[in-house]
Amino acid sequence: MDKDRLIGSAKVVKGKVKAAVGKAVGDAKLEAEGQADKVEGKVQNAVGGIKDTIRDA
Repeated sequence: MDKDRLIGSAKVVKGKVKAAVGKAVGDAKLEAEGQADKVEGKVQNAVGGIKDTIRDA
């Protein structure tokens, strides 16, 4: 498993937590940052998946 997949998954989790906290306290900026972290994590996870596929081929 590529390290990008691990880091990406961690960013997704971090983003979910950050977005939930931002929503709970009414902080739109924190919520938006959380959403951005989730997207960044999903992209990094996808890149890691592509690297794994290429390595296994």
